[in-house]
Amino acid sequence: MSRADPRRGGATLRKDKSVKKRIAFYGGTFDPVHCGHIAVAKRLLLLFRLDEFLFLPAFHAPHKADIKPSSAYHRFAMLALATTGEPQISVSTLELDHAEKRYTVDTLAEIIHRQPNDELFFVMGADSWSDIRTWREWERVLLMTNHIVVTRPGFDIRTDHVTDAVRERIVDLRNGSNAVNIDEPRDRIYITDAVKIDVSATAIRDDVRQDERLDNEDDVPDEVAKYIEKYELYR
Repeated sequence: MSRADPRRGGATLRKDKSVKKRIAFYGGTFDPVHCGHIAVAKRLLLLFRLDEFLFLPAFHAPHKADIKPSSAYHRFAMLALATTGEPQISVSTLELDHAEKRYTVDTLAEIIHRQPNDELFFVMGADSWSDIRTWREWERVLLMTNHIVVTRPGFDIRTDHVTDAVRERIVDLRNGSNAVNIDEPRDRIYITDAVKIDVSATAIRDDVRQDERLDNEDDVPDEVAKYIEKYELYR
């Protein structure tokens, strides 16, 4: 009997578990998902020669307890719309299915347990890297698997806030370096500036509240813009 795959509702685990895949999970609230998020997924698929890229929306990020996100159903729906037509990009419901605040350290442990034969990458943005010390068991999180830190224009990436054990795993791919060694003998933390798009979910929400029209080419995918308007989100 096939088991339900925790990464996707209804899908099943592949039968041949001996085939090692390279899979990235992009954690965040995605409130809303925007063109920068999609650009990250597409670029990292190529740069790291990934087999799959999964968005991993949080039910409610514990380190953002003072910020109430939009309904998980709306955020999932927008991600599903934004990734339609992208066979290698999909949406995981792993954290949403728990229907509670969930810590990344627990989510990663579950993914690693369920997919021991795959090479896994956890993707985070520059702001998450900057705030990483606010995460539960943050050093353990950074040592559990490969990580990809995606910078954005005008955001300073520092490494003096992490421990030596974490710092020695960092591989800096900025300034045009595309030399990703896929045969690294140990997990690494890759810092890349491969996507140079300056857009934020906060700014998009503010634009909607101020009745500004979303730029579908630069801000959010067209279907996401229509969804936001239809359901009057961020008003």
